[in-house]
Amino acid sequence: MGITKWLAAVLCGGSLAFVSLQSNEASVELNTKEELGERLFSDPILSRGRAISCASCHIPQFAFADTAAFSIGDKGTRLTRNSPALTNLSGRTDFFWDGRAASLEEQALGPLATRDEMDLPVDQAVERLQKDDFYSAAFQKVFKTEVNTKNLIGAIAAFERTLETTDTPYDRYLDGDVHAMSAAAVRGRMLFIGKANCATCHSGEDFTADRFKSIGLFNGKELNDPGRFKVTRDSSHIGLFKVPGLRNVAVTAPYMHNAMFKTLREVVQYYNTPDKFVRNPINRDLSLGSALNLSDNEVDDIVAFLEALTDDRFKRK
Repeated sequence: MGITKWLAAVLCGGSLAFVSLQSNEASVELNTKEELGERLFSDPILSRGRAISCASCHIPQFAFADTAAFSIGDKGTRLTRNSPALTNLSGRTDFFWDGRAASLEEQALGPLATRDEMDLPVDQAVERLQKDDFYSAAFQKVFKTEVNTKNLIGAIAAFERTLETTDTPYDRYLDGDVHAMSAAAVRGRMLFIGKANCATCHSGEDFTADRFKSIGLFNGKELNDPGRFKVTRDSSHIGLFKVPGLRNVAVTAPYMHNAMFKTLREVVQYYNTPDKFVRNPINRDLSLGSALNLSDNEVDDIVAFLEALTDDRFKRK
């Protein structure tokens, strides 16, 4: 069979990204499961109507997050939670805002089968890939076997594990370059650790304690997503959501599971005075029981520090 070429247009946050695929002879370009996973990640073949890919909701130039408040599924359905970033997930223990998946492989299965997202259960995805000349050859080359559920989700997860980022002003500062961060960012770091108490939840190398917290964005009225409770049915988990990592957070707006904050400054202002934003929250963590009393300048400094967590590859030219 000769090489056949085709183009698939993927709607990515309002712009068109074009994926060029070729048949089995071209699969020699793919030598690892990570490379195969990257190709799958950007290919709409994994959605029922071939309208979207993983990259439609997790846009590479925005740290694999979405710039829209709520992503659009294969059938044009608006989803109910903001699509989180996918960088620096290799060390995480829970996935999705409510923690319903325990591995990147399990996470990859979720959007495939979900009716409002890609709506292509994995058995149907496997069958479609088996019938595709390019992928049939590529999986044989990389995995030495035909496409199956294990190697499909394994390839996508392997690619996602490559999305680690440490080329930031913050990391260079830690490595001894005292000029890597601005004076405002340096002050913001001290506030982040100290007065603002951010590090209680956003700790470690990736700025997450891998826990679930209720920060007060549930009141049973207009804010009615119960979060972790949907998974555990434990009433003490009402309003709890996964604490996300903060690397590259400056390029992943809007923020929170419900996308209610458009800027980092709004996020910090919320933590500073949560009662001004949400009255009578249910099950809010006690650590947010009082105002932080941050000045406007201190809020700006914390934002500057958060911006210093952006990997160079995501900085806007």
